[in-house]
Amino acid sequence: MSEEKKIITVYYDGACPSCIKDRQDYEKLAGESGKEVCWFDITGQDDHLRGIGIDPRKAISELHVRDEHQHIVSELDAYIVLMTRVPILKPLAWLIGLPIIRPILSSLYHRMVQRRLKKTGRL
Repeated sequence: MSEEKKIITVYYDGACPSCIKDRQDYEKLAGESGKEVCWFDITGQDDHLRGIGIDPRKAISELHVRDEHQHIVSELDAYIVLMTRVPILKPLAWLIGLPIIRPILSSLYHRMVQRRLKKTGRL
């Protein structure tokens, strides 16, 4: 009996050079398990995003992932879902989920994204 692949969808900002680089880095680290990830560029997809319950403004400021159970998670939860699929990244996923680490990383993450969006004139 063959095991069914558990596909997740990552909603990423294809207009963001650092987001594209992050995707490429992830794909290199993921190897074969990267084939279980569907990448969806949110650029110009506001209606589609609204249709699946993602606010387009939040989509450019937070990573969103639809997991294999069709639940959409965002921000650090999205990174954790993505990283736990790659053995070398699992410890990092565990670390960023720790109650002491999580709020600090969340704050830093939002500041970095806000800075990037302002710099590129998208906010």
